[in-house]
Amino acid sequence: MKTLAQPTLPGHPHIAYDGDSLRIEQVSASALAASFGTPTYVYSRAAIEQAAQQYLHAAQGSPTPVALRYAVKANSNLAVLQLLARMGWGFDIVSGGELQRVLAAGGAAGNVVFSGVGKTAADMRLALDAGVECFNIESPNELAVLDRVAQQAGRIARVALRVNPDVDAGTHPYISTGLKTNKFGIAQDQAVDLAVHSALLPHVRLVGIASHIGSQIASVAPYLDALDRVLDLVQAMERKGAQIEHIDLGGGLGIRYTDETPPTPQEWLAPLLARLAARGFGHRRVMVEPGRSIVGNAGVLLTQTLFLKSTPAKHFAVVDAGMNDLIRPTLYEAEQAVVPAERRRGMALRYDIVGPVCESGDWLARDRSLVLAEGDVLAVLSSGAYGMAMASNYNSRGRPAEVLVDGDKTHLIRPRETVEQLYASERLLP
Repeated sequence: MKTLAQPTLPGHPHIAYDGDSLRIEQVSASALAASFGTPTYVYSRAAIEQAAQQYLHAAQGSPTPVALRYAVKANSNLAVLQLLARMGWGFDIVSGGELQRVLAAGGAAGNVVFSGVGKTAADMRLALDAGVECFNIESPNELAVLDRVAQQAGRIARVALRVNPDVDAGTHPYISTGLKTNKFGIAQDQAVDLAVHSALLPHVRLVGIASHIGSQIASVAPYLDALDRVLDLVQAMERKGAQIEHIDLGGGLGIRYTDETPPTPQEWLAPLLARLAARGFGHRRVMVEPGRSIVGNAGVLLTQTLFLKSTPAKHFAVVDAGMNDLIRPTLYEAEQAVVPAERRRGMALRYDIVGPVCESGDWLARDRSLVLAEGDVLAVLSSGAYGMAMASNYNSRGRPAEVLVDGDKTHLIRPRETVEQLYASERLLP
């Protein structure tokens, strides 16, 4: 029998093999699957805190003040938000629901930036009453509605104009947000006029300019290109009398899923701050809003192999996690590494790893070389971001449990959903 080469896990701190057993910090993946069942999302506290600390270190020592705002949409579990709030992070939200999560986790509303292209009047009022730091405005009509809502609330809303710099971030079209064909942001040729118009509105105050060009970006160059265009707009706005207190650089820094080599937070932030200083903006307050790069490689999805199935064309490993649990592969054709909880010796076959959902698009990985037996537990790596946050109940499947590992301790931070919970609010006809 052949012993397969031990898989390496580059880019996944605190998730590694100890002999043939995969461990998240000091706890084996097999033990986690036995204790909590599958499918289950598991996060490493140490990995989250390490990634967050890298941003804190990158921001320290700079003459430019940097405000860190975690993008809640990446992973909105209360325990994750609590960890970051305790480290001094603020938050970037895109809905009233995310604001309520931040507050429930102990975050301060005064350190919350409200982004998003479709804020409702109710969401605006909720955020105004809570006292959020700033609204990132994406259209003239949104600005007008916010002015009316702020008048009704008897408040002044602090706003930044999110501009669309028309920069190609070189990422998947579904997560590209900075092109003029995207729904996000204010066109460059409208931004200066809107800044002037905002001064006429009695219940908003323009304090910033923002941009966000996409997600899973692996190069600094698009950020520098976008920043230069944003700074040109700041100069044009200020010539018209606007006063821009802060510049929001957005987030979107990528992680390693397979063989990507994205910059570190220091390698990403340092050239941006240097460009700001070189153009005379080094004294302005800067905001950054990372999400995926904080939690992505801190999490795995554990799933059990139900059946091994072969056809003349394919070998399939049918597992108990499906596209409702992790939609990234089928939605973005994204590749995530899949490794066994316990390495076996033997000859590998190339498997498509598919789930139980009644769709041909229900797959987690394709053409992966593995030594497998029915009952084996697999770990889908890099699942800490946009995994559970995008999970659904398709096929009346309860969403997975979530567990946080802290050294040799485990914390169930969300129990597995039951079918009864799924239909508890539904009503039969009389």
